[in-house]
Amino acid sequence: MKEQILAVQRMQEYIEAHLSEEITLAGLAQASLFSPWHSYRLFRAHLGLTPAEYVRRLRLSRSAMRLRAEHVRVVDVAADLGFGSVDGFQRAFLREFGCNPGDYARTPVPIPLFIPYGVKFRELRKEVIDMEALQSVFVQLVRKPARRAVIRRGIRAEDYFAYCAEVGCDVWGLLMSMDSLGGEPVCLWLPESYRKPGTSVYVQGVEVPPEGDCPVPEGFDVITLPETEYLMFQGEPFREEDYCAAILAVQHAMARYDPALIGHAWDDSQPRIQLEPRGERGYIELRAVRPAGR
Repeated sequence: MKEQILAVQRMQEYIEAHLSEEITLAGLAQASLFSPWHSYRLFRAHLGLTPAEYVRRLRLSRSAMRLRAEHVRVVDVAADLGFGSVDGFQRAFLREFGCNPGDYARTPVPIPLFIPYGVKFRELRKEVIDMEALQSVFVQLVRKPARRAVIRRGIRAEDYFAYCAEVGCDVWGLLMSMDSLGGEPVCLWLPESYRKPGTSVYVQGVEVPPEGDCPVPEGFDVITLPETEYLMFQGEPFREEDYCAAILAVQHAMARYDPALIGHAWDDSQPRIQLEPRGERGYIELRAVRPAGR
């Protein structure tokens, strides 16, 4: 991997570790191992934001997550995340999300959170993966209840990277701000019966109860999903830089698995589900099954 990519990744990791502190270009340069001038140029070229813009957006999104989950005071969040004044924080929050932080804390609504994707992962997915050292994969039969899914459709996408190219990666930030049954957003591969003409197989969304009010952001749809049994495939915990191999290991195991061994058959009338690849728990996918003979 190019040293410039790794330098930008080191700056991202430095920002994450020092988000509540003063972050200077000198500190970023020390992390990147390049000059301040060159560090600034690399950061902006690979991430599309200046370091100051990146830090501001990340701090504002982290503040929103705290206001929603912890019921803390606006003044405390502003101070903890390095904003110089409460007034400055409130103005920045309003510009970023279109609502006042105090109002948001009382009544959270879906907002587009900034998700800081590591720049090195764009390069890692291009590398050839050696599948000789296969990982262990845990398989479990689970039942998901009847529910709805609030989804954002793409155009032709069949995987995550094509989806991001079509609708943008900011969709995940919006979904992270919404309540969901499983506590996190989901990615779905939709069968034909759940698709609209001219829309993608791959979508992202949140699962919500089958009844009751739920916010539906502009441009989103709602689909109804029945109670369904799934085989959950979960790989080993992995290092972030190994996420491509972790995904392939699980998908390889799923492709080889015969559900007839447990008296079931694949049920491809229901969406296949992908959870966010998180190294501490391993990569997870779910594929629907039904009792054999039905």
